[in-house]
Amino acid sequence: MSDSTDEVRSYTVRLELVDEPGELLRALEPIANNGGNLLSIFHERGNVTPRGHIPVEVDLEATPERFDDIVDALRDAGINVIQAGAEQYSEALTIILTGHLVNTDLSDTLSRIHESTDATVTDLSLSAPEGTDDASSARIRLATEEGAVTETMSAIRTVADDKDLRVIEPLAAGGEA
Repeated sequence: MSDSTDEVRSYTVRLELVDEPGELLRALEPIANNGGNLLSIFHERGNVTPRGHIPVEVDLEATPERFDDIVDALRDAGINVIQAGAEQYSEALTIILTGHLVNTDLSDTLSRIHESTDATVTDLSLSAPEGTDDASSARIRLATEEGAVTETMSAIRTVADDKDLRVIEPLAAGGEA
């Protein structure tokens, strides 16, 4: 009788790739090298993420243990993993940051949030109606592990305080703002 952790399951991994020759192949190697079986790849070069990269969605089959190894190997290879399976990032929240987002390096802000939490940015919308030298706002959708919303919000508040940004929080934990 096989253990349920040995069962092959279907997973979706959402990646963000630089638009350069060989990047898709570089992203697929960790999947193949760790026992993942590709089901489909959705790669739309005409669509770009807020950072100007190409979103790629990969459907694959693997055991849960191999899937964890695949995600780790992708990250170790420097591939930006936006979402790794529905189970890993099961709670979503939307926040709004306001202030001098561009002048305080929005990329650094997002990196610090990612480094200090298990949250992943799934969508970002920046508004700078007076230009990038003035105050701006960003709507940020995050996916985080179940039960980690409180810790994620605490980390976001810390980063915002360090950069003199304001946070408009969800009305309810795990909800939409």
